[in-house]
Amino acid sequence: MAFFLLALLVLFSPYYGQGQLPESVSPEGQAPSISSKGEKKPPPRRAYAGDAECGSCHQEKAKTYFGTAHHIASYLPGEHPIAGSFAPGSNILKTANPFLHFEMSATKEGYFQTAVEELGPSDKISRTERIAIVAGAARKGQSYLFWKGDELFQLPVAYWTDLASWGNSPGFRDGSPRFDRAIVPRCLECHGSYFEWMPPPVNHYNKSSIVLGIWCEKCHGPGREHVARNRSKTPPRSGTTEEAIVNPGSLSRDRQMDVCGLCHSGAATPIQASLSFMPGDVLDDYIVNLQYATSDTPVDVHASQVQLLEKSRCFKSSTTLTCTTCHDVHTQQRDAAAFSPHCLNCHQAKDCGRYAKMGDQIVHNCIDCHMPRQQTQAIFSFEGGKKFQPLVRNHRIAIYPDGTSQ
Repeated sequence: MAFFLLALLVLFSPYYGQGQLPESVSPEGQAPSISSKGEKKPPPRRAYAGDAECGSCHQEKAKTYFGTAHHIASYLPGEHPIAGSFAPGSNILKTANPFLHFEMSATKEGYFQTAVEELGPSDKISRTERIAIVAGAARKGQSYLFWKGDELFQLPVAYWTDLASWGNSPGFRDGSPRFDRAIVPRCLECHGSYFEWMPPPVNHYNKSSIVLGIWCEKCHGPGREHVARNRSKTPPRSGTTEEAIVNPGSLSRDRQMDVCGLCHSGAATPIQASLSFMPGDVLDDYIVNLQYATSDTPVDVHASQVQLLEKSRCFKSSTTLTCTTCHDVHTQQRDAAAFSPHCLNCHQAKDCGRYAKMGDQIVHNCIDCHMPRQQTQAIFSFEGGKKFQPLVRNHRIAIYPDGTSQ
């Protein structure tokens, strides 16, 4: 899902001033800092311990987490495979413009995208940019970023998993060789774990500061002080504030939802500095969803998992249901049917309207009927001149008319 969030945020997110550090932690790189204007600033890099430190003690969690889609929400080419094919014949994207196509190439120097415009029988112009960052674990697709100096942009060609082919990056006009879409901080906040923003312009960063992928500390808060305390001669008592780390499972339900909602709430607009939200904070103080200004506003299946879940009767009738009721963020979860046991903790199979027809087989896959994959209206692309809108899992648990996945 995160891949598609990137595209919408690039299109719709303005960015407000940088802020400084989260409240409730110590001056050792973690204390709060709020300006006279009420702007909250993110923690400095020194406040974070990094995944290697986390994994040195939490080896079992790290072993499984490092293979998840969250952890590879962005990465450098070569660290993990790129989804699209660079083989001759599979590396071409034709467009609605018969005089324009894109070529994807892999050489010993790296991975590249090239726009080729044919001006005449023997007259061509082209522009080539190196793929510097891969965004997305290819569950739905991947997008690609490039640097122009210290400014970060999105490349015009993406990979779409449902098509198993290259296509226009979301929102890019078919047949246009654009290389000018800026990557704003809100994009990196959900695809990475740390960066230093250096405006103007809005997509200007310290390249060496960027930490790609979602670190453990994205959900647990900066851990440098936690590491220091646990390595001291008198380590803190487990489960206390002395540990200087957040266990999201110990937060209230609203605050647990906010941790996930930072990146799973659609095209939200920041009202505080990116990276300043910390687990335990109230998310509404940091981002706003103008598209969901009223409770009856339709929610698109793309990237709005929190809003959709909160509209579910299951959520409203429970005081404990959260995203992590079904999702174990520390492990890969690719099989939708495997979530069914969570449904059966509360529901009886015989109460389902399709039980008479399907019998006990119904218990093997609640998800495809009650959380079907549906076509998003918010994200689209073009492949070979044809419009493509991907299917996305609807997180509103409900009874749907056809009772099947689309």
